[in-house]
Amino acid sequence: MPRRVVTATLIGNFTEWFDFAVYGAVAVTLGRVFFPATDSVVSLLASLAVFGVAYVFRPLGGALLGSVGDRYGRRVALSAAVLGISVATTLIAVLPSYATIGFWAPLLLVLLRCVQGLSAGGEWTGASAFLAEYAPPDRRGARAALISASGGLAIVAGTVLVLLLESTVDPAQMQSWGWRLPFLLAAPLGLTGLYLRLRLEETPVYQQLQAEDGVSSSPLRDTLRSERRTLLIAFACAAVTGVGFYYLATYFANAMSVGGSRRTALLVSSAALLVYVVLCPLAGRLSDRIGRRPVYVGAALAHAVLAVPVLLLVGSGSPWAAFLGMCLFAVPQAGLNVMSSIVLVELFPARTRSSGAAVAFSLGAGPIAGTAPLVAAALAAGTGSPLAPALYLASIALVIGLALAKVLPETAGRSLADDTHPARVSGTT
Repeated sequence: MPRRVVTATLIGNFTEWFDFAVYGAVAVTLGRVFFPATDSVVSLLASLAVFGVAYVFRPLGGALLGSVGDRYGRRVALSAAVLGISVATTLIAVLPSYATIGFWAPLLLVLLRCVQGLSAGGEWTGASAFLAEYAPPDRRGARAALISASGGLAIVAGTVLVLLLESTVDPAQMQSWGWRLPFLLAAPLGLTGLYLRLRLEETPVYQQLQAEDGVSSSPLRDTLRSERRTLLIAFACAAVTGVGFYYLATYFANAMSVGGSRRTALLVSSAALLVYVVLCPLAGRLSDRIGRRPVYVGAALAHAVLAVPVLLLVGSGSPWAAFLGMCLFAVPQAGLNVMSSIVLVELFPARTRSSGAAVAFSLGAGPIAGTAPLVAAALAAGTGSPLAPALYLASIALVIGLALAKVLPETAGRSLADDTHPARVSGTT
């Protein structure tokens, strides 16, 4: 695979998750800048609510950009996604504060988060499809692993950058201008990504689809009519993957910081994410050798088994015990995340691949998985038990893991140019 294809594909995905990490890390500061209130908790909750707006708009973005990818090409959809993400993130960096323009400040922030959500709705699966359609059949898992690894690396980069800023400038400077610096990085990242993506050729699979006059004029409608069962399978895959990933990327650090140091919690979480990044290529290669089904089902059931002991380690008060717990959790999560990157692409036929994968992933990883850290925190606060969030995660992983063991077809090795339906011809019921 040409190196320019890999670089152009990964840079947009990196930008998306870098923004995710930065917004979460400066949420307290953004609450003071855009939602001033006498109660700091109210400001923080308002800031986090705006953070969640993007997840509400992801399914719509998945439908729009997925359809663009099927009708006009994967390259066009990827270029539109990186443009939307980078422009919105850069504009957030230069937004006036509430003290400057009043009500318009939070309103504009909400609108820009909506644009980010729309753009991100087609980024992950669009990038996965682009890499997969270029990769040799026996290396698709390894190539898709780069998508998952780049997302984890971007979260580490964003988190560490914010921590460095907080240790360099005082709180007043951080609230005045310091928080803007990480968001400004979206401009060069986005411009580079757009330039590289516009210079790419279409994937071989899409070129063949065009040559055979197989491009669908209404891919989303075709998906909803003929791929409903596949959509449900893909939705389940995305949901269990996303819930686990947001626990690893967000909730574990929050649980660890209760009664402890936020800085220590974020550093431990970032170190565990680096372990996850290293594990992703191994998971991809394993799936190329033994298949997607055993890796996916085994990783989901491992989440169910590990949820309680991992949460106990994370909440033990020991940074080393928390790190051990997160690393244990990172092993099956790497398997789930990499499988989500490739299986959602392999499940759908070529003419509806972008639409089907983007809609299913956005619904599962957006409203379902995106609310997992909030639900987990609410369960912990409401019950007073750290085990409640663990049981929530274990229940989701167990139910979906058993369901996937019954209905998930083996997709490794199938031709991505084939217009048959793997969920129907696999022999599973």
